[in-house]
Amino acid sequence: MSILEVKNLRVAFRQDGQSVEAVKGVSFSVDRGETVALVGESGSGKSVTALSTVSLLGPSAEVQGSITYDGQEMIGAPERRLRKVRGNDISFIFQEPMTSLNPLHTLEKQLAESLALHQGLSGDKARGRILELLERVGIRDAESRLGAYPHQLSGGQRQRVMIAMALANKPDILIADEPTTALDVTIQAQILELLAELKETEDMGLLFITHDLGIVQRIADKVCVMKDGEIVEAGPVKEIFANPQHAYTKKLLSARAVGAPDPVTTDAPVMAQTENLRVWFPILKGFFRRTVGHVKAVNDATISVRAGETLGIVGESGSGKTTLALALMRLIGSEGGMRFDGQDIRQWNTKELRNLRKDMQIVFQDPFGSLSPRMTCEQIIAEGLGVHGHDAGRSERELVAEVMEEVGLDPAAMDRYPHEFSGGQRQRIAIARAMILRPKLVVLDEPTSALDMTVQVQIVDLLRDLQRKYGLAYLFISHDLHVVRAMSHKIIVMKAGDVVEAGEAQEVFAAPKTDYTRKLLAAAPDL
Repeated sequence: MSILEVKNLRVAFRQDGQSVEAVKGVSFSVDRGETVALVGESGSGKSVTALSTVSLLGPSAEVQGSITYDGQEMIGAPERRLRKVRGNDISFIFQEPMTSLNPLHTLEKQLAESLALHQGLSGDKARGRILELLERVGIRDAESRLGAYPHQLSGGQRQRVMIAMALANKPDILIADEPTTALDVTIQAQILELLAELKETEDMGLLFITHDLGIVQRIADKVCVMKDGEIVEAGPVKEIFANPQHAYTKKLLSARAVGAPDPVTTDAPVMAQTENLRVWFPILKGFFRRTVGHVKAVNDATISVRAGETLGIVGESGSGKTTLALALMRLIGSEGGMRFDGQDIRQWNTKELRNLRKDMQIVFQDPFGSLSPRMTCEQIIAEGLGVHGHDAGRSERELVAEVMEEVGLDPAAMDRYPHEFSGGQRQRIAIARAMILRPKLVVLDEPTSALDMTVQVQIVDLLRDLQRKYGLAYLFISHDLHVVRAMSHKIIVMKAGDVVEAGEAQEVFAAPKTDYTRKLLAAAPDL
C-alpha cells in the first residue's frame, strides 16, 4: 500500500466573493523508498498540492477529494492528529530558507527545538545529533556554526540547515519544494545524493517539487507534469523523458538556455577592473572587541570586463562571488587596485561615488524580495531617476513606458504592484529599474535561478539583446552553468575567496585546468 495517496484533489481559493480553482482533480501516490516528482512552471499548482497533504493551506482554501497518509485520511482530520504528523511523519523543505528560519535564534536552538518537541532530546544528546545532521548536509566545521544566526550564513548554507531540520526526526515522507534552487551545482549534487541515500536507508517516500527537469532525471522514479492545476502527463521518468506525449512536456524538456553571446569588438574599452583586490572581514572577540582573525572573503582577485562583454563568476556558496562584485561597486570596503571606465576610483569619496552610481547597477536573485510591495511598477522603475535626475525634455512616465517595452512588459501595467506580476515579470521589472539609468556596468547576481526553465530562456535572450543594443558590461554571478555558458565571454572560478581559474568561457568549459573546476562541471547534468 502507498504511504501517501492523493485522489481527485481539488483546491479552490475564495477571492472577492469568487472561487478560483488552483488544483483540478489531481491524483498520484508515493510508496516507501520511492521518489515522485511534481514538475511544472510557477502557478501550475505544485506547491498547493504539497501543502494540502497536511492541511497547511489558509482558511480561504476549499479542499475536496482524499489524501491518505499511512491509511489515515488527512482532509478534515482533527488538528491534534495533524500536529503529530507535521514535521514528524511528514516533513517539508521549502525553497526560501530566510522565510522559514527564525532570524532571532541560533542554528543550535532552532534544530534543538525540533528534536525536543518530537524526540525528547536535550543537552549533549541533542547537540551530538545536531552536529551529525549539519555534517551530513555539508556544513563545514559544524561545531563552530552552532552559535550562528541565519543572516550570518550564505544562501546555500541556510538551505542546508533547512534540510537538516527536515531530516531531524527521520520522517516517513519528505516533501521537498524546490529545495536545490538556491544551491550551487556541487552542493546540489551532494544534496540530491544525500536525499537518494536517505530514501534507501530510511525507506522514506520523497515528493520532490521542481521546475528543473535535469534534477528530475537524476533523482525521481516517477514524474507528474502539472499545468494550470492539472496533471497533463505522468509515468516512469525514463518513459516520459524518452517519449513525451503532451505538447507541454515537450516544451519543458526543450527549455534550456543555449547558444553564445555576440563576440566583443577588439577596440572595446575596459569598463571595470581590479588588481589584487582583497576583502577581509575582522573577527572580533572579548570585552574590548579585539581583532583575533579575519574571514578572508576575497583574496587578491585580479579581473577585468570590457564594454559589451560578460564576465561569468562561478563557485560554491560562500566562495566570495557576490562579495567581489559588491567591492567592485564600492558598496563594501576593500583593499587593492580598482578602476572604472578608465578612472581610479579607489580614493573617491561619497559625493564622487554618488555621480558614478547610475553607471553601475545591480539585479538581484529574488525579484520579489528586492521590489518594494508598497510601490507601483512605475514608482519602482523610476526610483533611480528621482535620485540621479533625467532629461528634462521627457517625463518620468514616458521613460518608464519606454524601458518597460524594451524589457517585454506592457506599459499599461505600470500602475500595478509587484504581487500582481509573475516571477518572470517581476525579474523584468528589476532589470528595467537598472536599465532606465542607461548604466555601463550591470551586476547580475543569480538573476535566473528562481525562475522557471522557460522563463530563464526568455530572460537570457533579453539580457543578450540589451547588451547588444547598449554595449553593456555584465558581471554574471550564477551557479547554473548552463546559463553561464550561454551568457559569458570569460569566466572566473572562485573557491574560498580565491580565483582558482580564469579564461575564455569556451576554453574553461572544454578543458578545465584545476580539479575544482572539473568537479563543478561534473556536477552539472548534461552540460
